[in-house]
Amino acid sequence: MTLALDPSDVGPTAPSPGLAPDSAAVAQEPEFWVPEAPDDEATTAAGPETGPGADDVPEDSSGAGAGAAADADPVVVRDARDFGVYARTGGWTFALKVARSVRPGGQPAEGTARAKVSAKAFAALAGCSPERVMRYYKAWDMAADDGLVPQFEVLVPGEDVELPDADVWLSYYTSRNSASSVRGQAISAAAEAEGIRPTKALEVAENPTALRAAILADPGTAEAARGALLDRVKEDPALQTELARAIATTGDLKKAVAHEAKAADRIAYVRQIAENGRVRTPAGQTVEAPAELRAEAERHLSLLDELDDSEEAGEWAGEAYEAVRGLVAKAVEEDPALRVQERRTRFYNSLQKATKVFEELTLDEVMEEDIYEEDMLQRLEALQEAIGSCISALRRATTASS
Repeated sequence: MTLALDPSDVGPTAPSPGLAPDSAAVAQEPEFWVPEAPDDEATTAAGPETGPGADDVPEDSSGAGAGAAADADPVVVRDARDFGVYARTGGWTFALKVARSVRPGGQPAEGTARAKVSAKAFAALAGCSPERVMRYYKAWDMAADDGLVPQFEVLVPGEDVELPDADVWLSYYTSRNSASSVRGQAISAAAEAEGIRPTKALEVAENPTALRAAILADPGTAEAARGALLDRVKEDPALQTELARAIATTGDLKKAVAHEAKAADRIAYVRQIAENGRVRTPAGQTVEAPAELRAEAERHLSLLDELDDSEEAGEWAGEAYEAVRGLVAKAVEEDPALRVQERRTRFYNSLQKATKVFEELTLDEVMEEDIYEEDMLQRLEALQEAIGSCISALRRATTASS
């Protein structure tokens, strides 16, 4: 019977009872503990069982288990009962073997002459790496601190103790060296916050190429990655800059962002009217929205909020915006005072823009360099005439109003 020590890598596998040190075989890969099952002769030579054996599993009270055992091959019976032990205890079965046999320096346990061995020596006997042994050692140590299992000092080589349930094992054990790094600890903490096993998140983090392949091939994975990036970008200025640069230098993305920004602005315009009852006129005034306008904005907003993530919001946003803007223009025209104020505001806006543009003309350059063209003078004269006409009109309006 060939066993794998790391259940998270190879799935549930029954432990081999009575493993004698000289019967350990070197695993095909250093990261797997694969001892050979001892034959009857080797078991006799090894002495008492050092792990859970056939006698540890109670027979079926109905007698069915005993009947099946009588008819089955003894090797099959042993495998089935070993599997039953492992199904209940999981990795704790192997952790116990490490915890009762390994001690730094190989000092004997207190009150006994039986010497423990170092993790390196134990790994050599088991045919696996010392790092793997120490991961089991550390898992037991953390569980002992929590009071789930006995401390190392009271464990004697070959002694069995009551073990926790298999489901608890993964809370203490990690099969990856990266979990001990600062990066690994951060990933593990994030995984626990999301309610998943840290080993799953660590495996993904160690295989970015596999993650990329999953994102490219699977829409669901791509959506999860998009959501994670959006959550991270809020607190990562460097990532914000990288994403902005990538968008700005990619034509299709740049157009898509501009399109979505326009739709978002239009939705915000409708939302402002529906939720706050305020409307911005074309000239830039902010006034109270009439009841009819607010009701129409609320109707369009409810339609927009009901859209699925997969539906295109741009067309709906455009329709809502145009409908609301039409009602705004209607409201302005139907209110004489508002109509006058709207036109006054529009005139002031145009006058301010014209003034700013004219002030930016650098007349000194005309005097210093030979840049003069005939149509420059013609345009300025036309502008002067238009300004004069405007001034005259305003004076006549002033006289009429007085």
